[in-house]
Amino acid sequence: MNGVTITYGKAAVPVYRVRDNQLMAVEVDVEVFGENFLPAYTQGDNSAVVATDSMKNFILRHGLSYEGATLEGFLAELGRGFVETYDDMTALHLSGRELRFDRIEGALYSRSHDDHGVAELRVQRDETGVPVLAGLRSGRVDLELLKVTGSAFTRFVRDEYTTLPERGDRPLYIHLDVHWRYAEIDDAVGLDPPRYVPSEQVRDAVASVFSELVSESIQHLVWEMSERLLAQFPQLSEVSFSAQNRTREPVADLEDIKVYSDPFPAFGTITLVRQRDENRLL
Repeated sequence: MNGVTITYGKAAVPVYRVRDNQLMAVEVDVEVFGENFLPAYTQGDNSAVVATDSMKNFILRHGLSYEGATLEGFLAELGRGFVETYDDMTALHLSGRELRFDRIEGALYSRSHDDHGVAELRVQRDETGVPVLAGLRSGRVDLELLKVTGSAFTRFVRDEYTTLPERGDRPLYIHLDVHWRYAEIDDAVGLDPPRYVPSEQVRDAVASVFSELVSESIQHLVWEMSERLLAQFPQLSEVSFSAQNRTREPVADLEDIKVYSDPFPAFGTITLVRQRDENRLL
């Protein structure tokens, strides 16, 4: 039917898989595409509809059968499994979020609500009906990074609307989401473990740049982060950043002591999407 787009699915399905005291905890969303489900909308005919409760059970049971260890690999297995099991599903979008638990020792973990890994992918049928991965993006989100010195913001446009003073050295506080794509999807799902990039390694790399670089702006900062990631991980074809400037406002200082407070609620945003140039020198 022209002019109609339909999807349906299940959101926020939590999966906790324990294997040899190793915990994989994730939350999965699945969104199903296909005009085969249109009669459910137009006629109340559910004969092709897979109940979203069944989708939830499908996800949970695959937590038992999945033999890998990556979020991307789990999503890929789910996507292929849905398409192979249900003929009326023509394509799916799956996304997952790490439910972060940090190991303290042995079988003991502590729940963390800090930065965590994410992934999203699309699975669709090819011309022969076989499910294929049509796109995949990984990420590390909700990073909050603060350093008390080693950041500047100067030489920006000044006019009658400018009240912000130039700062040759300031404490910098940012919120940051980082995403990346692989040149080969097989690397993303962990089929060749040495070529898989754990999101914790991306977090550590961007945090190292944040610490080391005396940046002139957040734009300068995310560019240098992209340089580091593309050099360190040649299997990546694209990196992207979404940053928020949450720098605190100075209110008082006395010799070597400075006091800051929360800024005005509005905040600056900075984005960068950078694809690998095969001719660049790494």
